[in-house]
Amino acid sequence: MRVFICTSVQLLALLNREVAHTCVLRRYLHDGKLRVSNMFQPMSTRQGKVSGKGKEFTCKSQRLMLQTGLIRQAHPGAFHLMGPALRAVEKLVRLVDQEMAAIGGQKVEMPTLTPGELWKATDRWDTMGTELFKLQDRHKADYCLGPTHEEAVTEIVAAQSNLSYKQLPIKLYQITRKFRDERRPRFGLLRGREFLMKDLYTFDTSEDTARETYEGVSQAYSRVFNRLGLDYVKVEADPGDIGGSLSHEYHLPAEVGEDQLLVCSEYVGCSFGANKEAIAADQSSCPSCSGALSLTQGIEVGHTFYLGTKYSAVFNASFLNNKGQPQLCEMGCYGLGMTRILAAAVEVLSLADQIRWPGVIAPYQVYIIPPKAVGSGVIAPYQVYIIPPKVCIGVGVIAPYQVYIIPPKAVGSGVIAPYQVYIIPPKKGSKEEAAAQLAEDLYDIIPQQLPHLKGEVLLDDRSHMTIGKRLKDANVLGYPYVIVVGKQVLEEEQRFELIHQTGKQTQTHHVSREELLQLLSNCVTI
Repeated sequence: MRVFICTSVQLLALLNREVAHTCVLRRYLHDGKLRVSNMFQPMSTRQGKVSGKGKEFTCKSQRLMLQTGLIRQAHPGAFHLMGPALRAVEKLVRLVDQEMAAIGGQKVEMPTLTPGELWKATDRWDTMGTELFKLQDRHKADYCLGPTHEEAVTEIVAAQSNLSYKQLPIKLYQITRKFRDERRPRFGLLRGREFLMKDLYTFDTSEDTARETYEGVSQAYSRVFNRLGLDYVKVEADPGDIGGSLSHEYHLPAEVGEDQLLVCSEYVGCSFGANKEAIAADQSSCPSCSGALSLTQGIEVGHTFYLGTKYSAVFNASFLNNKGQPQLCEMGCYGLGMTRILAAAVEVLSLADQIRWPGVIAPYQVYIIPPKAVGSGVIAPYQVYIIPPKVCIGVGVIAPYQVYIIPPKAVGSGVIAPYQVYIIPPKKGSKEEAAAQLAEDLYDIIPQQLPHLKGEVLLDDRSHMTIGKRLKDANVLGYPYVIVVGKQVLEEEQRFELIHQTGKQTQTHHVSREELLQLLSNCVTI
């Protein structure tokens, strides 16, 4: 026996020469298709429990994300992001990058390890208390793991000599890991010790222009949440340790929210809302329209601050005005909790036992499943789930392709879902096995005809499993588009079953291949 380690192209060459007794290690053969059988995503939904750490569920998103293998607890307050979850986060990052670029933001990256002397200069070394992770190097110099970077970024700008007013405003942002020593880390990614955050810092020539920048960033935040299809409330807030004279928080209303919000009953028209901590205890009516204030719980996912010269005065971050005189920069800082947005979206959009993604960040947009069992719930980490046919049991399972599209509440379908399309070929040995190649072909055709879905199609090639079990996985994971390849693809009038699920509503279509591609052309992703 001769053993070769070679590429698939080399393998074909060997086979064309009819080389006998050739064995090639399977791990070296990969056709480039995204196949479920190759994915490392330990799921425990069938056993109803989670192995390892993090068994105590404190909210729905934590339970669903652990059970489906999207995250795994490393230690209290810190989690491993598995492939589909990371893919969803990367989509969210791209979405935020687009909105930051639209307002003139420049992306940078600052060290997480920050000199303690910077924090001591603003007194936050002490006022932050035990939430600040502090350490010393071998030379006994103090450092901290930065939860924010006001000091560091202000020092950068202060070091620029002869900065002209013509160069302002400056808008610098980063999306990096942050650390906070939470007393009681809980709710999975909603309140952890390590998290991914987008922090933006702006420098302006005057209070008026700084407030204009503040409004521009606020509008960008609104666009982010609107593109995600998330209902949010913007409320007045206490600046806290960061400081400043103007502050707003962005919340997703949810029962597990730790903040109490007072929102005007006429919120759509009045738009007043405030964190209960930020207004007088006896306040019962809206200060803007005198309407009644209702109390609700919220998960904070964003925060904006107008800082004035609090930090620029400490580090002498100044510019030369139009008279050639030095003048302190007016600052603002703005944060979005990236991993918190992901978890909060799963919390507010998902069903009790099925994940629903904001349309644009679904891990995959299309999930293709060749028919066997009937199922729903297609907006999992992958947006399209294609399952080649097996033996059809149930309703609409034998359609040529079953596409289950569930863009959770967002405009479009699974914009940040890890994948947009999920393909499931038929079960091996079933009557529909002849349609398996159609699922493979569909995998190739979708990105060829619809380039924006390249990399968004996932093929569930676990052909030893019934379609029903694979479709159940697709439902639990919330893939927006699920395509099941069934008996109808083998009939004279070839038809595909497309299942489109949005939130709690499900629509099923039996369509031709051309009609299928037309429906998928409306899929929105990042």
